Amino acid sequence: MASRFAAIALGHVAREYPHKADHVFNGPQDIGPHRTHHPIFFGSFDWHSCVHGYWTLATCLRLHPDIPQAPAIRALFDDSFTTAKVEAERAYLDRPGSAGFERPYGWAWLLMLAAELSRHDGPWAANITPLARAFADRFKAFLPKATYPLRAGVHSNTAFALRLAVDYAETCGDPALAELARRTAIGWYRGDAGCQAWEPSGDEFLSPALMEAECLRRMLPAAEFSVWFGRFLPDIDQRLPATLFTPATVSDRSDGKIAHLDGLNLSRAWCWRGIAQATGSDVAREAAETHLASALPHVAGDYMGEHWLASFALLALLA
Repeated sequence: MASRFAAIALGHVAREYPHKADHVFNGPQDIGPHRTHHPIFFGSFDWHSCVHGYWTLATCLRLHPDIPQAPAIRALFDDSFTTAKVEAERAYLDRPGSAGFERPYGWAWLLMLAAELSRHDGPWAANITPLARAFADRFKAFLPKATYPLRAGVHSNTAFALRLAVDYAETCGDPALAELARRTAIGWYRGDAGCQAWEPSGDEFLSPALMEAECLRRMLPAAEFSVWFGRFLPDIDQRLPATLFTPATVSDRSDGKIAHLDGLNLSRAWCWRGIAQATGSDVAREAAETHLASALPHVAGDYMGEHWLASFALLALLA
């Protein structure tokens, strides 16, 4: 499976087109190929997918260093994670109009990548550190003024971003970010109860309900989380709300938005597995496996899903 995921990711992280840019044009000097602005993360249809494609490669390489793709991954990383290329990615953040670039989803994935690279020998982690610190600083500036959470099941979801950010903060030694992420998440979500789970929407790839639960599972002590979760979703033993136990139907995997629903099934599997471990719930464990089985066969086949789904499958499988 690691070899398969690595082959998928190698097939898109350096694929320059098609590409959907998150780019503010301040003048004609900003017109040009996106690779001039992003010498590392120019592939995979969009910047954030390229970042977590690299995370997929790094994770598979660490877990299974002898997969056939290992030499190609190491060569790619040696070429990509240089001080000059990292500085070019970091300098992009200084441009006028870039304050909201990839907030918060891309921020979180870049930190997740930096945390994974820190588990490898060699210069990759040290070289990417200035870019990681820049995004960590953006979280520290943004979270105190973010009065409300964003609960949509797409890139703006704040529970997902905080969940990844705290992994980086603990792994790479940023206690200030870890504390801020915890305090923010608990402030936003701790009072929630009786979740109605009005999902899925037609293009979600994150469960607003379960992502919130997974975020607090990561932030709270186990006993405290179990009490909170019992209030948040009090009827899961009756498999209610039923929508959370029913994998989403994906009617057209060539439609990039509809293909998000495969990601929803994978991210639900990830969240349900974490909930099952924290609570001992067999119902949660069964829901995880049902969702994983529904989506795992579809991580490749059409580029609209292929450029990102393996990362979410990997999150679920690692849970």
